[in-house]
Amino acid sequence: MTPDDIAALVVGGESETLEFKKSTAEQQEAAKTVCAMLNNRGGMVIIGVSPDGKVDGQQIGNRTIEDLSAELQRIDPPVFPSIDRIPIAADREALLIRVNHGAMAPYRHREKAYRRVGNTNRQMSRDDENRMFLERVHGHQRWENQPAEGWSVKDLDIAELQRTVNEAIRSGRLTDIGTREPEELLLGLGLLKDGVLLRAAVVLFGNEQRVGVEWTQCLLRAARFRGVDRTEFLDNQQFRGNAFALLSHAERFLRGNLPIAGHIPADSFVRMDEPLYPPEALREALANAFCHRDYSSGSGSISVGIYDDRLEITSTGSLHFGITSEMLFLPHDSQPWNPLIANVFYLRGIIERWGRGTIRMAELAAAAGLPMPEIEDNGNSVTVRFRPSHYIPPQRVGHDLSERQRDILLILDGAPYGLAFREILPLLSKPYTEQQVRYDLSVLRDLNLVVSRGRARGARWERVRNN
Repeated sequence: MTPDDIAALVVGGESETLEFKKSTAEQQEAAKTVCAMLNNRGGMVIIGVSPDGKVDGQQIGNRTIEDLSAELQRIDPPVFPSIDRIPIAADREALLIRVNHGAMAPYRHREKAYRRVGNTNRQMSRDDENRMFLERVHGHQRWENQPAEGWSVKDLDIAELQRTVNEAIRSGRLTDIGTREPEELLLGLGLLKDGVLLRAAVVLFGNEQRVGVEWTQCLLRAARFRGVDRTEFLDNQQFRGNAFALLSHAERFLRGNLPIAGHIPADSFVRMDEPLYPPEALREALANAFCHRDYSSGSGSISVGIYDDRLEITSTGSLHFGITSEMLFLPHDSQPWNPLIANVFYLRGIIERWGRGTIRMAELAAAAGLPMPEIEDNGNSVTVRFRPSHYIPPQRVGHDLSERQRDILLILDGAPYGLAFREILPLLSKPYTEQQVRYDLSVLRDLNLVVSRGRARGARWERVRNN
């Protein structure tokens, strides 16, 4: 790297992968940054750049390099980053420390672990360290690739296994090996090792009845709630079984409980009734849940919740490998928490390409005129949330809302600047007395669903927009 290269880097300023230090007097802070970069995506630390971005360099002697190396050796596990000397002037040099993402993360400097967030270093919590350690060992030792003790090939749904392989061959995703012997098929899918069945095979193809009894985490909870909270169920079911059986149960439940939205196409006079949320997008969300969820907890599950104002699909576990909710809607490398399970879902044609599921969800939602789906990670579970394109008055908020009250909410939703009482009356779907409507407005105000602004005849009623 040349002085011109250094100058070009400085112009861009500090970032997640670049930091400047004025001199080796800040070598402890520089080593902390190297530690943070090792725990993130790697990066460079340039010593010899002043806070105002001027490349001054410093006088470098052998002792300077030795002291800096000694400070870097206080990073654990040990690392040996390259330190390049770049001439700046006749007697001055800049030092460039360069590291990649560390293969042995989490790393600690002086007994503390750091992670790079933007252009700052933040100390990691013990939970974050444990999660990073788990991600490090995940490639070769994880829940799904461990032996399924007490299970054998005869305990699987062989018809489902053969159906999966046949579909993969038909779609060109798998080469026909000329046999349908279960052991050969499982071996080809990576679900049998040294004659021992792996846990992933049971999750995917385990006998539905036995899985339901012995593996409590193979559970789907599905509910249709009345209103916008969990106060009252309209339908509440639980299903147990292998992943393909649970996926089928989920799709049947959605077909039977999805709200219907009607519209009239521009080139037709015929009303079209379609599900409020595109089924294909929901299938993508469900597939992602099966591929990325944490199966290690016996109390884990996948949940489908349908509310008046949203639909949520929740799975046990959290996001990993530095992926955030925002990154999932941008092109990104897919690192499924359960790659064996994800690969079979891909071969079966349930997911199209790794790393495209969440982007595909957003595309399907946009094509249906819906807002972008939301993804929330609370550390213990991940929720994908779909919302309708327009306001849907709730059926229940603390208690039942009447048809007339929901009618009022719908009218006010279409009036962003509010309506006077006299303007509301003629817009209602049925004739009601002033006394009835005033009572309803009072109830809705107490429930914080509407607000009144102004006084007497000048008062205007508005829907509270955060509901």
